[in-house]
Amino acid sequence: MTGTELREQVRARYAAAATAVVAADNAATACCRGTSGPVGTAFGAPSYSTTEQAELPAAAVAASLGCGNPVSTVDLRLGERVLDLGSGGGIDVLLSARRVGPTGHAYGVDMTDEMLALAETNRARVGATNVTFLRGTIEDVPLPAGAVDVVISNCVINLSTDKAVALAEMFRVLLPGGRIGISDVVAEDDLLPADRADRGSHVGCIAGALSSVEYLDGLTAAGFADASVTFTHEVAPGMHGALVRAIKPAG
Repeated sequence: MTGTELREQVRARYAAAATAVVAADNAATACCRGTSGPVGTAFGAPSYSTTEQAELPAAAVAASLGCGNPVSTVDLRLGERVLDLGSGGGIDVLLSARRVGPTGHAYGVDMTDEMLALAETNRARVGATNVTFLRGTIEDVPLPAGAVDVVISNCVINLSTDKAVALAEMFRVLLPGGRIGISDVVAEDDLLPADRADRGSHVGCIAGALSSVEYLDGLTAAGFADASVTFTHEVAPGMHGALVRAIKPAG
């Protein structure tokens, strides 16, 4: 399958997830996070605290199809600008916006129109004025160089069809001294790409996952320093939810 075909498969799957959340929301039906989308409930641990969930519309929580809580990986500060790659229904953008305050700004980039529409609805529901959602891909972010202090992402880098370019884009949009905090699925180093494909599909966040060493090497090649990958929970044999951190050197 070509990169274009894989991307369209991902887009269609997440569009369907957004449509399902909107339908449930419109019908005032309870929706359990992780059960109607492409990611199983195991991917969501560790999840969002009850306090964090209480800050958000139910539709934002229901549309969260990630593998962790990237906001917890970075110490967001008042006045900072943060970018969420693959922002989906907006949960991490809205949480970030609260933490950076009115003098800061939170951006979300997503390629799926249905998710962007849902995110805008969720933004309006909480009255967030320091939030901007943008249509684009994580390999071609529609922001200028040095636009943000922090980049986060939640179970999206594994879906990229050109991860080297996606990592380079993170580096480009960060200010010197900026940092990344990513929740992602990462393979143990002894698993070959064929082994990962045996454990799950690309759209299911398994087949396209990097190994720990591949992630660290990719971050170094992009220019990052102090990179680390920390496994948090197993989502398939030899495959883990993980926290990925790194910084863009200041000089």
